[in-house]
Amino acid sequence: MTLQNRVTPFGDIVAAPYRGALMGNRGIIHDPATRTLLKRQWTTRAWIICVCEFKGARREVMARRSWTELFFFDEATALAAGHRPCFYCQRQRAKAFQAAWADGSKTSIQPAPAMDAALHRERLDAKGGKRLHPIEGQIRDLPNGTMIASGQDAYVVKEEVTYLWSWQGYTPSDPPSRNVMLLTPPSTVLALSAGYSPLVRL
Repeated sequence: MTLQNRVTPFGDIVAAPYRGALMGNRGIIHDPATRTLLKRQWTTRAWIICVCEFKGARREVMARRSWTELFFFDEATALAAGHRPCFYCQRQRAKAFQAAWADGSKTSIQPAPAMDAALHRERLDAKGGKRLHPIEGQIRDLPNGTMIASGQDAYVVKEEVTYLWSWQGYTPSDPPSRNVMLLTPPSTVLALSAGYSPLVRL
């Protein structure tokens, strides 16, 4: 049975028969009796990115009333969807992200709830769908790991080259020259510009 727990760069949670490199959650958003999603696709503003293995813990996916296990193709995908590293299972990376967030935003170190509040404003529009942002400057100048969107397609930027995203992997491809928007939340893009280096499965 393919469960609906794979997250796209647009933040949609879909059923897809592909393994993810990372796990995460948005709170309890499933029914353990049926192992299906509830209507609401988040119950907390702390959308986090976790590792798939941590201290030997084993969980049966979506089988109990605990946080809902979500899976991402890679970290660039998770960041584009509006998640950030977990301070419990990825403490070192979370602190690196936090420091880069402060450097990029030119602020003091912000606690996790403050970053979550900022991301919440940037990842969702007024109707609860994915919020897109205009791109300032040239696409090739975006930092590594930034994702952009053209229609229903998502692209990652890596070393000034764009790659089309899919569950099978990335393919070098130039997005159309018009109607291209920023998919990764702007605050996260600033953190990437300040040196945070995400996992990109190229």
